[in-house]
Amino acid sequence: MAHLIDNQVFLAFSTYATIVIVKMMMMAPLTAYYRLTRKAFANEEDARVHGKTPEDKKKMLRVDSDVERVRRCHQNDLENIIPFVLIGLLYSLTGPDLSTALFHFRVFVGSRFCHTVAYVCSLPQPSRGLPWLVGVVVTLSMAYSVICSTW
Repeated sequence: MAHLIDNQVFLAFSTYATIVIVKMMMMAPLTAYYRLTRKAFANEEDARVHGKTPEDKKKMLRVDSDVERVRRCHQNDLENIIPFVLIGLLYSLTGPDLSTALFHFRVFVGSRFCHTVAYVCSLPQPSRGLPWLVGVVVTLSMAYSVICSTW
């Protein structure tokens, strides 16, 4: 364990993985914010708390396109950040060059932030697709490196 704490690649990975995990976690409060400001709830008990009359409560049980956009962005984070964290951990344990590892980590983090801004702000394609693709390519590059280092 002490060896890992002295490993600069692992420390860099820990930092960048924490950044994207916290970013992913912040999508839940963002979804809640959109639900509250759009008065669009998925569950009756939530609508009951915020609606005054039975009609208000029924109106609040609806699907809102902005809320769904944020939810899909959060889902995309789950589909991409979890593999990055798992593969990145394995990658950092293979002893890659620090500058190469930092390049992978920084590009991935940047791509996820760009993807989120493009998704939540409804920017036209390919402003969302390119950052997604960059993040996938970075993760696959690290996976390839892990596989090659074990053979």
